[in-house]
Amino acid sequence: MDRFDAMRVFARIVERRSFTRAADDLALPRATVTDAIKALESRLGVRLLQRTTRQVTPTLEGEVFYGRCLRLIADMEDAEGAFRDTRPRGPLRIEVHGTLARHLLFPRLPAFLDAYPDIELDVSEGDRYVDLVREGVDCAVRVGKLRDSDLIARRLTLLAEATAASPDYCKRYGTPTDIDALQGDGHVMVGFKSTAIGALLPLEFQHEGRVRHVTLPTRVRVSGADSYVGAAFAGFGIIQAPRYRLDDYFAAGKLILLLELFPPLPSPVNIVYTRTRLPSPRLRAFIEWASNTFVSVRPSHLV
Repeated sequence: MDRFDAMRVFARIVERRSFTRAADDLALPRATVTDAIKALESRLGVRLLQRTTRQVTPTLEGEVFYGRCLRLIADMEDAEGAFRDTRPRGPLRIEVHGTLARHLLFPRLPAFLDAYPDIELDVSEGDRYVDLVREGVDCAVRVGKLRDSDLIARRLTLLAEATAASPDYCKRYGTPTDIDALQGDGHVMVGFKSTAIGALLPLEFQHEGRVRHVTLPTRVRVSGADSYVGAAFAGFGIIQAPRYRLDDYFAAGKLILLLELFPPLPSPVNIVYTRTRLPSPRLRAFIEWASNTFVSVRPSHLV
């Protein structure tokens, strides 16, 4: 194994905190990965990795070497691409919010795969926040306000949001005409527990240049986006969700649009990746594609 391949192996071990997971990612035998690190440490004369029974972490020297490896690997990939005029290639692991993936990204992915036939996508779909480095993810598409972090973020768009309830719910509780009527008339909401903050999210409304938060009683609480809409179908309460998820249900009469004059704040959509990993050509290609793909999203769904 040459030096650059050994650097790639070392970088993946640091990111995955595991020899076994790194070997699986790189499609290499576990023994080959172990031998490559032993040879690398012997050549440098320092210990790069601290091994425990639970995980592998870089030493201080390993942290410094990891940063230099990333720069060298990125420079080599750029140089090879420029001189060989090759297309971006190889595996790309992305994490996408589940409903956003199914409604907006997946229908448009064939165009990306046609443009970059040598890129292999590994898409993780979920509602939780993942540690990009520890889980070996190249980038994530996230909806909502970002946490403070050292991630690099690129804004993709703003998604319009709406307030909704089922026809059965409105028959039982009435259709609210203003924000104050929500609490005065005994309305209830479906509780959505955010995995980001670990608490139920209040309903949110824009009114006269201000944002008002309203927390209503809940009898049903969920933590998944699909369950949230499903609970609204069942008449369990009022919900707020992106318009791209609700408009078809409004048109079919399965849900009723509420308080249209007092919309929730729009939800930002960002693509994020770690500062410790220089974007590879395949990651840059995906970022550019994702930035452009929202141009074709239905205008009523965006802000």
